[in-house]
Amino acid sequence: MTPLRKRFIEDMQLRGLAPTTQRSYLHYVEDYAKFFNTSPDRLDLEAVRQYEIHLLNERKLSAQSVNTFVSSVQFLYLTTLEMPWAKDNFPRLRVGSTLPVVLDPEEVAQFFDYVPSLKYRAALMLCYGAGLRVSEAVAVRVTDIDSKRMVIRIEEGKGRKDRYVMLSTRLLIVLTKSAALLSVLSG
Repeated sequence: MTPLRKRFIEDMQLRGLAPTTQRSYLHYVEDYAKFFNTSPDRLDLEAVRQYEIHLLNERKLSAQSVNTFVSSVQFLYLTTLEMPWAKDNFPRLRVGSTLPVVLDPEEVAQFFDYVPSLKYRAALMLCYGAGLRVSEAVAVRVTDIDSKRMVIRIEEGKGRKDRYVMLSTRLLIVLTKSAALLSVLSG
């Protein structure tokens, strides 16, 4: 492992970046260095610009993916290498916003009726009905469900933050059908 890579990883750890973010940043910086066949500490802002154009036009990456590359090299140059550049030197692509498809209640009920396992139906309903990530849904324990206040406590969600989410009556019914189901969900 090169000293630069080691320092980059340590800087990400010190700033509490999620492991998935760290892997993503390492991936983009490695590809960037391979593209120019040199260490990133020998490259400048023009190289960042050229590679960003390459990702967009040649590799046809999405705006979100290109922006993740920009975040990774911005972190590398401003934090790890302590270059005297400003954040403005790292332009980002505009990401279009689209409205999500919203199913009507009959379509939602029909979808969940097709899920044969109560365990999987409950996990999917937690994700859909309470807006949980899969990792959050499978970590829900019986003690996290407050049926009096109709909320679910989510511990250490994204960014290791705790929060409460609303609990619908229908979701509560599915979750309470079997105590074994909740113990399976909590792993």
